[in-house]
Amino acid sequence: MRKPSLIAASCAALLAFPAIAADVPVIVKIPRLTVEASGKIAHAAMDACRKQGIQIGVTVVDRSGDAMAVLRDTLAPRITLEISRQKAFTAVNFNAATSSMENRFSQPFSVGKVDGLVFSAGGIPIEAAGNIIGAVGISGAATGEQDEACARAGIQAVQFELETANL
Repeated sequence: MRKPSLIAASCAALLAFPAIAADVPVIVKIPRLTVEASGKIAHAAMDACRKQGIQIGVTVVDRSGDAMAVLRDTLAPRITLEISRQKAFTAVNFNAATSSMENRFSQPFSVGKVDGLVFSAGGIPIEAAGNIIGAVGISGAATGEQDEACARAGIQAVQFELETANL
């Protein structure tokens, strides 16, 4: 008695699957941040910090978290490069400013303890037409708020292009 109803349910599920699959595209269009835009963001962020007398490291990553542009100002410590990369990596993977997550993962065995993630201010995701396309991370200022302000200034340098992108 059970076998016929199980077989009938399985057949019904298999017959329904092609209809569901037909609605799912076989490719996905993914917007990408260009190296030119990445460089413009990095330079604008560095310029914003320089105007305040701050030497920084800046990293712009693509949507996968891979570096597209990396700059270290003349007197910025070497460690600013790794910290800026980790801030950008964290921002793009959580699609949130790192400042918004500073106290979110404070438990001993939480995701905040995963190597490569930094939950201090200075990482900002980059969006175009509602799509996350990358992130910028800054390190080197006296406070995370200053790092974040420079990151925002970097994004602002291409904001019009991001808002008018034809995706």
